[in-house]
Amino acid sequence: MSNLLKTVFFLILSAFLTHLIPFSDYFRNLDTMIHEFGHAIVTLALSGKVMYIELFANHSGVTYSQVTSRWSLLPIALAGYTTASLFAFFLFRMRASGKQRLGLQVMTAIAIVALVLFVRNEFGIFWLLGFIILNTMMLAFMPRWLSDLYYLLLAFLTLEESVFGPFSLILYAWNDPAKAGDATNLSLVTPIPAIGWAMLLTLFSLWCAVRALKWFLTGRKASRSPRPAYRQPFDE
Repeated sequence: MSNLLKTVFFLILSAFLTHLIPFSDYFRNLDTMIHEFGHAIVTLALSGKVMYIELFANHSGVTYSQVTSRWSLLPIALAGYTTASLFAFFLFRMRASGKQRLGLQVMTAIAIVALVLFVRNEFGIFWLLGFIILNTMMLAFMPRWLSDLYYLLLAFLTLEESVFGPFSLILYAWNDPAKAGDATNLSLVTPIPAIGWAMLLTLFSLWCAVRALKWFLTGRKASRSPRPAYRQPFDE
């Protein structure tokens, strides 16, 4: 079985198992936050203006911004799903290195910046506040084993959403290309149709997922492998 098929199987199994965990849906908005944060940061990097971000209970979100160049829409529209996919990979890479605390600190810092600078709707504000408080409690007061389990749950939920999100764009683009979100925006400034962009974003997310799961399955083992002992040469 190829790595891609193994990854798809693993993601389907993960999605089934995580849906059995109470309140797991609450944390799926982490992927949404990262997605919209990616849009916002690239907008600012291209001298655009971010007016505000909205996060919703159905795990969707939207970034309202103003840009001076039509072509700047290309990197801005690409930033959402690619940032989410790369962030999922980052979380698994941190776990493989034993740096879950750093991973939690990074996502908490992003949540704080998003709360202070960007998010303005009621649900988004309260979700970010709850997420920041819970992360702070995990970092400051909870035993290591519990915070590590919490981190692993967040990592898998983010990985699932980072793949299933762009995959859903394929279905939207197939039914109505004008309602495929970022894929529609990308098709407006390029000759590639919305379904083409949806497929490209999905392939990139799967590429990141394959590597993330590789770190999950082999990274820790490799990082814990003892180094070969050094022997001083000697003459007999």
